[in-house]
Amino acid sequence: MTQALFVTKRDGRREPLDLDKIHRVITWAAEGLSNVSVSQVELKSHIQFYDGIKSEDIHETIIKAAADLISKDTPDYQYLAARLAVFHLRKKAYGQFEPPHLYDQVVKMVEAKRYDAHILADYSREELDTLNSYIDHSRDLNFSYAAVKQLEGKYLVQNRVSGEIYESAQFLYMLVAACLFANYPKATRLDYVRRFYDACSLFKLSLPTPIMSGVRTPTRQFSSCVLIECGDSLDSINATSSAIVKYVSQRAGIGINAGRIRALGSPIRNGEAFHTGCIPFYKHFQTAVKSCSQGGVRGGAATLFYPLWHLEVESLLVLKNNRGVEENRVRHLDYGVQFNRLMYTRLIKDDYITLFSPSDVPGLYDAFFEDQEKFEQLYVKYEADSSIRKKRLKALELFTLFMQERASTGRIYLQNVDHCNTHSPFNPKFAPVRQSNLCLEIALPTKPLNDVNDPEGEIALCTLSAFNLGAIENLSELEELAELAVRSLDSLLDYQDYPIPAAFHASINRRTLGVGVINYAYYLAKNGVKYSDGSANGLTHRTFEAIQYYLLKASNKLAQEFGACPKFNETTYAEGILPIDTYKKDLDKVCQEPLQLDWEQLRKDITTHGLRNSTLSALMPSETSSQISNATNGIEPPRGHISVKASKDGILKQVVPEYERLKDQYELLWDIPNNTGYLTLVAIMQKFVDQTISANTNYDPNKFDGGKVPMKLLLQDLLSAYKLGVKTMYYHNTRDGAADIQDDIKPEAADDGCAGGACKI
Repeated sequence: MTQALFVTKRDGRREPLDLDKIHRVITWAAEGLSNVSVSQVELKSHIQFYDGIKSEDIHETIIKAAADLISKDTPDYQYLAARLAVFHLRKKAYGQFEPPHLYDQVVKMVEAKRYDAHILADYSREELDTLNSYIDHSRDLNFSYAAVKQLEGKYLVQNRVSGEIYESAQFLYMLVAACLFANYPKATRLDYVRRFYDACSLFKLSLPTPIMSGVRTPTRQFSSCVLIECGDSLDSINATSSAIVKYVSQRAGIGINAGRIRALGSPIRNGEAFHTGCIPFYKHFQTAVKSCSQGGVRGGAATLFYPLWHLEVESLLVLKNNRGVEENRVRHLDYGVQFNRLMYTRLIKDDYITLFSPSDVPGLYDAFFEDQEKFEQLYVKYEADSSIRKKRLKALELFTLFMQERASTGRIYLQNVDHCNTHSPFNPKFAPVRQSNLCLEIALPTKPLNDVNDPEGEIALCTLSAFNLGAIENLSELEELAELAVRSLDSLLDYQDYPIPAAFHASINRRTLGVGVINYAYYLAKNGVKYSDGSANGLTHRTFEAIQYYLLKASNKLAQEFGACPKFNETTYAEGILPIDTYKKDLDKVCQEPLQLDWEQLRKDITTHGLRNSTLSALMPSETSSQISNATNGIEPPRGHISVKASKDGILKQVVPEYERLKDQYELLWDIPNNTGYLTLVAIMQKFVDQTISANTNYDPNKFDGGKVPMKLLLQDLLSAYKLGVKTMYYHNTRDGAADIQDDIKPEAADDGCAGGACKI
């Protein structure tokens, strides 16, 4: 029967189906892998072949057959499927399995306007020959299947309309390295390119989506995070909206601070009219965020920030929920609600919180971030002033509303603005931090725009990367990786374009970076420690101490070469203050690990020479980029030993690293009894991390009477996190009780943090 089957080639010719050729390819892909069966893949493939099948459909069928066999018992099918996918990808890109010479690839792609022309202008043929000799295309075979599909879907240069792909992964890594070090002296740059290429292609450094997909192309905006602050005027609101559109179209995630906008009914134009309040302008921002697709790489998204004491807060807290009507909901933004010490104190004392319109209480909004003592004095003064419009609510009632909405949507976030300013690299007198970003890990100064060319405005950008902790055998390795990460990202600041002057001035003056981690769950597993029982506290302290220390050391070395960043004087580092000086000392009660490194010498070096970068660390979610390295997400515990993510190519399955050896060492999300151990680890990390952390809380209602998570527990976790110095809280994940597939791994919509409203409070 199979003898009668014919294949339709790309040029329309028909040829008999060659089963021997298929067998040879699958056998090649299976080489060195355990518990995989070539014949089983062939059998699953053959039953889907039909007469006239296209040759490319044969490839896809074989790949899918292998991918469908990925399981805990047979994890190596993820590599078999990946190798088949790499084979297919290269045939599509080059017409053959062997990639071309780097020089030929660059010439062809520059002529097609797919690569940036500067590559040929900056590098000679001889240098490109040398770089070609550094490339190891066999590293493509180290990817998992999910990684290859992410590369195809998001990172490789391609025509997103026709689906044509023009490169494979090693060209991506080499050309990113070549672009980032292009301006280095010729005597040293090839060495930096080689070292950076090796670090990325061997998965020791992880790069974010904008860098992976954009560097080497004519597009030159690679910051992952953009923070835009809005003032309380139509000009500022319109300038904010314009800035949002420009940066969404450039693939960036957006943080919007709209906390200054006055409340509904406030007088405008000296009482000539009543203000329409926050909601119409939030809708305006939502439209701006959703107005651009991001080239098929990722959709526009934003988190909008406002203070808990805003007069409209009761209406603002419910903007995302499924009740209400379109007129009083703005569901396609996420929200960050801002707290401080006074708010928590009122809760603990079972007192009241007073709500104000920021326009009615001069100085209060700025003091909220800059000076906690001054804020409290003004707040109490305005509470006593009967001429000021206000509303009083029991603190417990307001916190309960916040927690109910956080639980039901999963995406009402929290920022402790006092911790963001007291444990910060910025002096709040000169450069207060008034917001975070889309994913709640960036904490940078901003200033409102009055128009898009406002020279006084400040749009904060942060450029990211991450250490793969799973690839680290000794903490001393972080010194070399930190130097590569800091040098490459610092170069990127000068390499990229800035569509808005406020972003250019902020970036060049502050030179902010955010280096985080991926594969933390694997790191804990292979070191035999857990999230929940305190056993990981010491290891985490030593690890994040080394991370921050070596990042600071690298930036100090850069400052000695190129000079400190122009606004270094606005940092606490300039005063000789380090993160180890300003963390919440309550943390010492749960982690007594001593410092291991020479911070006093580093302090002297920083006060003498400065830092090239105002910030250096931030812990991001890394949902997509961690897949490329076959790593667990950021700092999160896995939901199961196999993750299942929905994509345009169907369901992608990925097995945790070293499953067979370490399966009993991994602590899975829903096996962790409570949030205490995890939040303690986040606080230990926050002791050293100079920005903030995308930290989640997780609840299984089935563990509680009546299937309800007690409000007392939710508030307890909130207070514990605050007491230990945690700056921000990201997703609230609720186990939804549905039949979990593949060890509690849900498709990407749920894994992305949407809690689905299953928490019945």
